[in-house]
Amino acid sequence: MRATAKRVERPELDATLVALADPVRRRVVDLLKVQPRRAGELAELLGQRAPAMSKHLKVLRSGALIEAVNGSDDARVRVYRLRPERLEELRDWLGDVRTFWNDQLGAFKARVEAQSKARRR
Repeated sequence: MRATAKRVERPELDATLVALADPVRRRVVDLLKVQPRRAGELAELLGQRAPAMSKHLKVLRSGALIEAVNGSDDARVRVYRLRPERLEELRDWLGDVRTFWNDQLGAFKARVEAQSKARRR
C-alpha cells in the first residue's frame, strides 16, 4: 500500500512562491537585497513602466516579501525594503524538502548497493 502525504496548508508559503514565480519580481528582490529603493528607481533599473512595477510591488507586498516605508526626506515618497522573515520561512521549507530527498536518495542508494552485493554472491 502506498502512503499518502498529509497536506499541510501553508498559505504564507504559497503567497511567497507566487510572488517569486515571476522573473521581474525575483530581480526586484535581488535589488532590494542590496539596499531599499523607491518604486521609480526599481522601474528604471528593470526597464519597467510605472504601472507594471506597481503591480509587481503589490504582489510582493501581498506575499509579505517587501514592505513600503516613508522616505526620510519626503513623507510622500515610499521606499521598499525586504522583509527577511518570509525568505527565512522559504529557506526552512526548502531545507525540509532537501532533507526528504536526501533521505529518499540515501535509501535508494542503499537498496541498489544491497541488490548489487546480493547478485555478486
